[in-house]
Amino acid sequence: MSEHVDVVVVGAGFAGLTAARELTRAGLSARVLEARDRVGGRVYTTTLEGGPWVDLGGQWAGPTQDHLLALIAEHGLPTFGTWTRGDNLLLVNGRTRRYRGTIPRLDLPSLLNVGYAQWRLERMAKKVPLDAPWSAPRAAEWDRATFASWLDANLRTRTARKLLEAGLETVFAASAHEMSLLHVLFYIHSGKDLDMLLGSDGGAQATRVDGGMQQVAEKLAAGLDVRLSSPVRRIDHDGTGVTVHHDGGSVRGERAIVAVPPKLVAQIDFRPALAGKRAELVRRMPMGAVIKCTAIYERPFWRDDGLSGMSVADEGPIHVVFDNSPPGAEVGVLMGFCEAAHARELGKLSIEDRRDRAIACFVRTHGPRAKDVLRYADHVWEHDPWSGGCYGAFMPPGVWTSLGPAIREPIGRIHWAGTETATRWSGYIDGAISSGKRAAAEVHARARA
Repeated sequence: MSEHVDVVVVGAGFAGLTAARELTRAGLSARVLEARDRVGGRVYTTTLEGGPWVDLGGQWAGPTQDHLLALIAEHGLPTFGTWTRGDNLLLVNGRTRRYRGTIPRLDLPSLLNVGYAQWRLERMAKKVPLDAPWSAPRAAEWDRATFASWLDANLRTRTARKLLEAGLETVFAASAHEMSLLHVLFYIHSGKDLDMLLGSDGGAQATRVDGGMQQVAEKLAAGLDVRLSSPVRRIDHDGTGVTVHHDGGSVRGERAIVAVPPKLVAQIDFRPALAGKRAELVRRMPMGAVIKCTAIYERPFWRDDGLSGMSVADEGPIHVVFDNSPPGAEVGVLMGFCEAAHARELGKLSIEDRRDRAIACFVRTHGPRAKDVLRYADHVWEHDPWSGGCYGAFMPPGVWTSLGPAIREPIGRIHWAGTETATRWSGYIDGAISSGKRAAAEVHARARA
């Protein structure tokens, strides 16, 4: 016999936990069902044998991410700034040079070309309504095009093309030829602009939580009815309520909030089956692919040379590297992003081979001392059965304009949350939190009706 609550929440990432907290505060009972043996979803902090802690999933907070910053402050968690002191490194066409700021020092034609492309993208992005990208004045045209086709038409130098594409691949965890131009413009507007998305000082990579971001999810889950190791297999729904079947049994609710990535929604057996645009949407939103390759050293040796630890390279499989050391610098940590096609290829290798490929990238940019690794860690998010990829799902050409209106629309008594459904900071932790609040407000409004 099913247990009964007011609302069943599927997924204990930041979206699901936020929704459950909002509902509980409003006086409704909510049960959260989570497939993993932990909370946090695509945020994942682990402590390596012998230390230190490392974030293998989402880890940063930045300006205007007000929901996440407020949550961190509410729980009194200590934060520290991403290390940015010193020169960054640029490796392009086999040459390494130093630079400061977000945009590397390039030859003048390439620099002007990158600046012009950024200006054009941000100008177009401002014309995309965040709550309805499909209604942008040129939505049909932009949604037919891939981002790669736009880069082909607007970047005249090979250097500009390679570097801008490498940098933006780190933002999207997908290749330019996979994404609709409209989706890229929406995403840029959702995060304000490219400087915000790419930046550390004053940007999306500005702030970290001492001890790891997963603590925030654990604080958020405290006091909630969360059932771990309970993957949801089937959701029965009708005009009177929902019954959610999971590996530990079933639970009946007046309504359900499904707060897992679209790829996982498509794997749930809905009875009756999802129909129309929502069913097609979850099948046509692929996940990005990323591996955060993390190497631990005795100390952050690059700082001795006046380097920030950040590097950008036109060669793969790792294009962008950050200093990810803990605040006391008791050890040094370099973290490199392996994205999209490179992540899919690297993910096929053993962890030993992934380690060797990653260390070779660190040596190429940071010199021979980068060989002296104490410990290495990564997480192949594409192979994670309860996310299917990272950071989030994206829209290929044609999806926003044909199916986009279904992204937040409830199906009967089933509501949708998750960072992909957010309007601001879509794809980020802050977007997940805002989506949970929005879904909870929808349910609460109907409960009072």
